[in-house]
Amino acid sequence: MDDEAPEDPLALESQICFALSLASRSVVAAYRPVLEPLRLTHPQYLVMLALWEHEPLSLTQLSEKLSMNPGTVSPLIKRLEALGYVQRGRAREDERALAIVLTAEGRRLRRRAEEIPGIMMGKLGMDVEELKALHASMMKLIRAARASGDLPG
Repeated sequence: MDDEAPEDPLALESQICFALSLASRSVVAAYRPVLEPLRLTHPQYLVMLALWEHEPLSLTQLSEKLSMNPGTVSPLIKRLEALGYVQRGRAREDERALAIVLTAEGRRLRRRAEEIPGIMMGKLGMDVEELKALHASMMKLIRAARASGDLPG
């Protein structure tokens, strides 16, 4: 007779949803003191990353890149505008559409932000290869969740 009891399939510690939720909150909390000198919250940082890479963007394009609802992104843009990092203007290709662009200050902020990945790698105690492997696993998980139809594309 086996002395080991079968593992509880509902044990909290064995749930991927629990581990992902805890990891997400922990990583965002670790970013907080790194982003504070830039006067950015983590969601604002994500907006800035998208703009540094793809500016100009409409609110819809930005929302799609971030996989966020436009209603969630809009207040982030307003706050970044108040900080002087972005501005809204008319899109060059369609005067009726609004485009979000970086200000000179927003562009200068990018140089300061270039230190963040290295700082975070140190804080998380992971090297580039470990982070790449983790990222690949997470992207596989996201693709699978999206393919199931339960997550916006």
